Amino acid sequence: MSSTITLTGRLTAPPEIRFTAQGTAVAAFTIVTSRRVKNQQTNEWSDADVTYWDCKAFKQLAQNIADSLDKGMEVVATGRAVQESWEDKQTGAKRSKVVVLLDAIGPSLRSATAVVTKASSSGSSGQGQGREAFQRARQEQGAVSAEDPWASNTPGTSGGAPAGGGWGGGSQGGGYSEEPPF
Repeated sequence: MSSTITLTGRLTAPPEIRFTAQGTAVAAFTIVTSRRVKNQQTNEWSDADVTYWDCKAFKQLAQNIADSLDKGMEVVATGRAVQESWEDKQTGAKRSKVVVLLDAIGPSLRSATAVVTKASSSGSSGQGQGREAFQRARQEQGAVSAEDPWASNTPGTSGGAPAGGGWGGGSQGGGYSEEPPF
């Protein structure tokens, strides 16, 4: 029996994509979740209940994750919490951990915008090319600030705010168009 879980947090590192011997894509990454609490004596905010969740996704979802998500991005993910067990090769000891097998994941729009593009159903960009395509797109956008992973040098920005919050530069300029998205 497994439990359904919804996580809202940030990616701790870029998703790692691998392929099984049969060619099935597998994305593995960690989402860190926490809640912000205010210390009433000092009036300062801090993180509480920090938890690191190992996550995995398969097939087209894994490809889309590798093509779309990167370290530091805030995401909302749903999946099933399952326990993986194995035997340590060096000591022979039995080991286990809880992993979230994802059914869906997407960017959190709490503090960012996104332009969604339908992925091709023919297997995306092929083995290992997803990360390079993502990095190439980020380089084309440029980075406004090293401290702001959401920023871009997309034309049409106003007041230093990046168009689309760095989430792509589609024909709508990152989501600031007067036209409805449908």
